[in-house]
Amino acid sequence: QVKLVESGGGSVQAGGSLRLSCVASGDGISGDCMAWFRQFSEVEREGVASINDLGIINYADSVYGGNVKRRFTISRDRAKNILYLDMNSLNPEDTAMYYCATGTCSWASRQRPSLLPGEYTDWGQGTQVTVSS
Repeated sequence: QVKLVESGGGSVQAGGSLRLSCVASGDGISGDCMAWFRQFSEVEREGVASINDLGIINYADSVYGGNVKRRFTISRDRAKNILYLDMNSLNPEDTAMYYCATGTCSWASRQRPSLLPGEYTDWGQGTQVTVSS
């Protein structure tokens, strides 16, 4: 069984940055797809960024700023089983609980890792990100 523990959340002002980390432990992690999701109060979790076992990355449209510059970067240290999310140019609309998740990569996810919650089977407990204006 896989255990995921997120950290790095906190309160920042608009324009600030945070780095989220997710430490994974258990069997079969290195071959799995991993992703970051976020949840705004009671609405469904939305995918932010995902990465598969081949290193292919997929970002949600929400991580791009008004000038189309990508604000978030997902990365993975496979040797240490840590997933990261570097977030820059944060704005109040990024305020949410952030979760990391992992699941077996499907054939489709090896082409483009999924951002759908249903594709992931193991979840962390979440870390809160609050951005003030």
